[in-house]
Amino acid sequence: MSQSENLSGAGPVLVPILGDQLTRGLASLAGRAKDDTVVLLMEVWDEATYVKHHQQKIALIFSAMRHFAAELEQDGWTVDYTRLTDPDNAGSFTGEVARAVERHDPREIDIVEAGEWRVQQAIEEWPDKFVCPVTIHPDDRFLCSIGEFRDWAEGRKTLQMEYFYREMRRKTGILMAGDQPEGGQWNYDYDNRGKPDKNLNPPPAPKFAPDAVTSEVMGLVAERFGDHFGKLDNFAWPVTRAQAEQARAAFLTERLPDFGTYQDAMVHGSDDLYHSLLSTSINLGLLDPVETCKLAEEEYYAGRAPINAVEGFIRQIIGWREYIRGMYWLEMPGLREANALEAVRPLPEFYWTGETDMRCMADCVRSTRDHAHAHHIQRLMVLGNFALIAGIRPQEVEDWFLVVYADAYEWVELPNVAAMALWADKGRLATKPYAASGNYINSMSDYCGKCVYSPAKKSGDGACPFGPLYWNFLIRNRPLLERNNRVSRVYSNWDRMDETKREEYLASAEKILAGLVPASEGWARG
Repeated sequence: MSQSENLSGAGPVLVPILGDQLTRGLASLAGRAKDDTVVLLMEVWDEATYVKHHQQKIALIFSAMRHFAAELEQDGWTVDYTRLTDPDNAGSFTGEVARAVERHDPREIDIVEAGEWRVQQAIEEWPDKFVCPVTIHPDDRFLCSIGEFRDWAEGRKTLQMEYFYREMRRKTGILMAGDQPEGGQWNYDYDNRGKPDKNLNPPPAPKFAPDAVTSEVMGLVAERFGDHFGKLDNFAWPVTRAQAEQARAAFLTERLPDFGTYQDAMVHGSDDLYHSLLSTSINLGLLDPVETCKLAEEEYYAGRAPINAVEGFIRQIIGWREYIRGMYWLEMPGLREANALEAVRPLPEFYWTGETDMRCMADCVRSTRDHAHAHHIQRLMVLGNFALIAGIRPQEVEDWFLVVYADAYEWVELPNVAAMALWADKGRLATKPYAASGNYINSMSDYCGKCVYSPAKKSGDGACPFGPLYWNFLIRNRPLLERNNRVSRVYSNWDRMDETKREEYLASAEKILAGLVPASEGWARG
């Protein structure tokens, strides 16, 4: 028996629950007696400000925490809740647990592992800081544990998501016909590239008016974090499990049938289209990811949604989400500093202001500012793509994405940005950089028709900046990328190009880059 065990208290078990662990069946609560447990929830300054999170993101997490605490109390649990405004608030998870230990003299601390590296490092120091034993439970809300993902990755030459996804399908039995995929294919992505139609009329996603709890939190955010990016006016996120279930039901019945076909489409001013908007609820713990996938599967078997839509949605959750989480823990802590392409340009100011003549960028930043949301293709192929081909320093882009989206936690944001969007990990996650000219955006959106720039004009005044920057990116990184068999053929096209045309591309790119105004200090980190 360790010294800490000899000195442990005689009180109840203390169960700290983090802001993204708002799940009634959490491993640290499972099997616990209500009369022998104190649940600790903490609003702390460090978590709200380690980057200057979007105002809606802070409001969402604090409101969801307060609602969750109230539900636990109504169900008979003893809840110790620290508000940000409590005068003795220590400002950190470790500090607040230390105060709770003084209050309750617990015989043990039980906590589920954190989603983010820096928080987990702090938790792993608790056994040396506190006199009572500390039990750290694996987060069983994920299908694949961190250890299981490491075992899957060990010895593989490539870590392609597709093969990992197939194992998750087999593990869950979702969309499986025996040992074969339902419909005979694992992946229906080819059928999920529908271009936006002028007649698209997606049903609006449910919006949830702030109740008294949320309104109080919004007042707190406006007072304490009013200098952070974003607007509170449009806040309408689900903040309880009941609201999240309502949002899920509406998606499954109203938007899932067309989700697959139009999941990559972009329409100016249409921020939701057929997307679920459920990532905030899943990442907070209000919705169970596997349960959500099984409900989507039921829509397919009932004949109410086609397989391309259902499979595409399920792949995002038990495929991509699980894979990204595994890659995060596999690659940390080095992923945060990765910069394989040696990109050093500062983040442009328009990422914060939206003040740019590029209609696609302006619209994506507007949606991000107003709603703390933009869908995955806007994030990857507009916002991420521009940062990639302009050579923006990865750490500044990572900070931006972590700040601005309501569903962004480092475990999901960092691999998506550093590895997927910016190829900073040199292809550990994505086999090729997701670099594209304006032709892709023109094909998958209605942005270009009314833009002052034209993707048909390849260089010079009026040319879409994505075109010259695309070629500049490829040539700038040719020594590294030319050996990539998924990119090498593009260099053959460049070499066959007229020399004058090549010079015009590069000259246009240099002019565009020279005109980028760096962001002011203090947007992301104070």
